[in-house]
Amino acid sequence: MVPAADPPRLTRDQVLAKLHPYTGPTEKGVDVSTLTGKIMCGYQGWFGAPGDGFGGFRHYAKGRNFEPGSANIDLWPDVTELDPDERYDTGFKHKDGSVAQVFSSTNAKTVHRHFQWMKQYGIDGVFVQRFIVDTGNPGGLDRVNTVLDHCRDGANRTGRAYAVMYDLSGLGENKMSTVIDDWKSLVDHMQVTKDPAYLHHNGKPVVSVWGIGFNDRRKYTLDESIQLIKFLKDDPTYGGNTVMIGVPTYWRTLDRDALKDTKLHDCVELADIVSPWTVGRYSTPEQARNYAQKVVAPDIAWCKEHKKDFLPVAFPGFSWHNMNPRSKSNQIPRLGGQFLWTQYVADQQAGASMIYQAMFDEIDEGTAIFKVTNDPPTGPSTFVTLEGLPSDYYLKLVGKGTQLLRHEIPTTDELPK
Repeated sequence: MVPAADPPRLTRDQVLAKLHPYTGPTEKGVDVSTLTGKIMCGYQGWFGAPGDGFGGFRHYAKGRNFEPGSANIDLWPDVTELDPDERYDTGFKHKDGSVAQVFSSTNAKTVHRHFQWMKQYGIDGVFVQRFIVDTGNPGGLDRVNTVLDHCRDGANRTGRAYAVMYDLSGLGENKMSTVIDDWKSLVDHMQVTKDPAYLHHNGKPVVSVWGIGFNDRRKYTLDESIQLIKFLKDDPTYGGNTVMIGVPTYWRTLDRDALKDTKLHDCVELADIVSPWTVGRYSTPEQARNYAQKVVAPDIAWCKEHKKDFLPVAFPGFSWHNMNPRSKSNQIPRLGGQFLWTQYVADQQAGASMIYQAMFDEIDEGTAIFKVTNDPPTGPSTFVTLEGLPSDYYLKLVGKGTQLLRHEIPTTDELPK
């Protein structure tokens, strides 16, 4: 491929001036008026490569160089369907000696392809991750805006749903106005909440805020989180939203990964949808079933009593050895899809009516459900495969999970054909 020239450096005002309402074609598809009955994937959209116009190997490389022994990812994307202008050469090689290639999340053609896969396999859509620390400089803001714009375009053209999910990780103290200002820019310039493909629930646009109440020494406070939730719900111009919050696994009991502070419950009372983060909290099908029975079911009962919706998280497996070498490769095995399918069945039996799928494209932590290869590069970096299963296996499985959630197929522990 011919590398694209890096764009000129822009001011913040110039970056915002590039935003515009959606005026492209739309396709009738999933019902964007409700989250009920849907499995929505998280879409990281944070991968970059030299030649994509935004810099180097973003999120692929552990250090400055993306080369054998310096990988940040544990799964290697399957790029066989991508056109030449969607592929980016790396310093890695496959066992046959061919150059290993990757994709970029800022390439419109690739993002549109991802949404075509969602349509093909019956996946409802995505929460587009918007890491607030990336919006702090014009270059980062331009990149995340580009990814969001591509996702919006892809969702509209394929009849999928999308919504914004703010990830507060890395946000400093007294900086919640950064999130507020960013949401204002999306409403003013992109008019996202009026977009035909934008997800609504209970008659209002859905906005998600992830990272409230964790006990990992985050600098922003629960009081600041309350301020943000109130803004998104009550502001006369930018409010009127259904607010989903991503909270610790043990938010209800205020222990383990959660702050021991009842203000976390105040946040939940203000929000509309509660979504506890459970990736890595259990590692076998048996543990997943036990968790659903002992934690998810009581969580759902609490939410029903308090008139809240509950969005459990499911994940196919987990591996982040290249990012954290002390962690073994393939730390939570996928077991040919049985681990993920067990979560779907257990969550449905616990009373779940909606599920958050972690993640569509997260190859850093090995939770991706999109197409990855069984023929990763060789060398010092160790990669996890799909155990010989077809690269689209998990796309199909998530589509079947959606049918299960909607009671369109029988509830059974046996993996679907």
